[in-house]
Amino acid sequence: MDLMFSPFRDLEAFRRGIDSVFADSWAGPLGRGSLFLPGRSARGYPLINLSGNADQYVVEAFAPGLDLGSLDVTVQGNTLTISGEKRPVTDVKPEAYHRNERSTGKFVRSYQLDCEIDEDNVRADYKDGILTIKLPKSEKAKPKKIAVGIK
Repeated sequence: MDLMFSPFRDLEAFRRGIDSVFADSWAGPLGRGSLFLPGRSARGYPLINLSGNADQYVVEAFAPGLDLGSLDVTVQGNTLTISGEKRPVTDVKPEAYHRNERSTGKFVRSYQLDCEIDEDNVRADYKDGILTIKLPKSEKAKPKKIAVGIK
């Protein structure tokens, strides 16, 4: 047992401990920094805002650069699924990039809503890189006002 104080050895052990905390918290299955790559880890692609009221949900999905021919929006019961593909830029050769942070490839993302959707009246529009989906709730999912009788 070595009882002699060694500041360099102790600092190195401390640094290794800090490194392991950060490596465990954000390395992910694909290596360092994968949490920031859309569709490849904890944050799915596309990123969304989901809002709603008594009548409908509205999903705004941030999805610039999509190939609209590959975009699919499906609803079944209470599940919304968005799938498609972001194709790579082809007018710039890969060796010309100094840095390329745009993700490309196929993606699929599903969302579970808390009630069934009126599948026949769903609308989806794509403008300026934002996919907006309006999902009306089914009639049986909407709140019903019950008249109270007096006897």
